[in-house]
Amino acid sequence: MVGRCRDLTRQALRDWFGPAGEVDNPAVQDVLLLVSEVATNAYRHGGAPYELGLDRTGGRLWVEVGDSSPVRPHPHGPHRANRASGHGLYLLERLSVGWGSVPSGAGKTVWFQVDVVPAGADASDAAAPPRRA
Repeated sequence: MVGRCRDLTRQALRDWFGPAGEVDNPAVQDVLLLVSEVATNAYRHGGAPYELGLDRTGGRLWVEVGDSSPVRPHPHGPHRANRASGHGLYLLERLSVGWGSVPSGAGKTVWFQVDVVPAGADASDAAAPPRRA
């Protein structure tokens, strides 16, 4: 399931952002890592991710992952780099423009945003109107 979420995101990035959406772009690598983290957390803590939403505006990608747990994500103490797990929220804080969660039915949706094409950069590959995957 996590691999499928990552594959769908990779394809949307290529379709929407052209060359800027390829995996050699560090922002794309960040997006794919964060999709893996959020989908893994949905699987681990919410039963399974039941929805992956992708949207874009200009050079920014918006990602949503829905699961069946109403429990909002929260850190389990301070971040410690030497732990085997517990890095997802820290990565969201460090790599995204913003993130959060909202109630959704009996569960929740965790969302985040990443600038794939930096503001002010040549966004000619990202100039198509916003679409939803």
